[in-house]
Amino acid sequence: MDTKNAKMSIVVPCYNEAESIPLLLSRITAVAADMSAVVFELIFVDDGSNDDSLAVLRSMARENPRVKYLSFSRNFGKEAALLAGLEISTGDFVAVMDADLQHPPELLPQMYAGIVEEGFDCVATKRVSRKGEPPIRSFFSKRFYRLINKISESQIVDGATDYRLMTRQMVDAVLTLKEYNRFSKGLFSWVGFSTKWIAFPNAPRVAGHTKWNFWQLFLYSLDGIVAFSVRPLAISSFFGILFCLLAIFGAIFIVVRWLIFGDPVQGWASTVCIILFVGGIQLFSAGILGQYVAKSYLETKGRPVYIVKEDNMTDTE
Repeated sequence: MDTKNAKMSIVVPCYNEAESIPLLLSRITAVAADMSAVVFELIFVDDGSNDDSLAVLRSMARENPRVKYLSFSRNFGKEAALLAGLEISTGDFVAVMDADLQHPPELLPQMYAGIVEEGFDCVATKRVSRKGEPPIRSFFSKRFYRLINKISESQIVDGATDYRLMTRQMVDAVLTLKEYNRFSKGLFSWVGFSTKWIAFPNAPRVAGHTKWNFWQLFLYSLDGIVAFSVRPLAISSFFGILFCLLAIFGAIFIVVRWLIFGDPVQGWASTVCIILFVGGIQLFSAGILGQYVAKSYLETKGRPVYIVKEDNMTDTE
């Protein structure tokens, strides 16, 4: 691979990261100094922050011509920020990482070598452990990866993070996927291309606090399942057929017992429990169907994934 005058774009989604952004820039600058053969482009995407993140980005952009930024009109979510950064990136290689320094910039030389020297299209990272993460969150996270890898054709490595370095060819392939409901980990897997995985220990945030609570992560996992598998629809259909058969056999059993023993129908308590259970299954299946219908509804609206309020793209080279 020809790497003469290679350019690397680093895409960083930001939401209320005013304290972390300068620290991240400092560490990336140190890494860039060691990779003197590579030209760096830093793209910060402000996802509608309500702290001083935008002011910090404006100041950094005035002082450092490498820094580019976009600011959304409101909070559109991390997936939208990732898409925006990838769309405006111009590098031969594109990295995506978080602003909180839980993704160490010091791994970039090793990731770059994995593409240039070993011929991979992508070098991605995964966590060695979940040290410092709440046990219940770790438990459900592991269950999610196991589930989605069983029901989806796209395989996602357990512990995979969004931190990765990709060739321009792979980035262009990801950008051809125009869906409104985006699940980047699945998209990176779906487009294919050879990927090398680097494991690194879980690192604490340098400032601030996580923007993801358990409920948000649960909804995000549902987005991933719905986006990359129709197996839940088949499961709900299976339950429907199963309970129809159980109802038929149950009816036959009651009639036969009445003909033989003449017993009246009894067991109202158990009947109510069965009705509630079957009703729950029906609502569960309807909810699964509703998720797919809702996602289709959002896709057909054709609304933009994000809206840019401010940027400095015309002010930098």
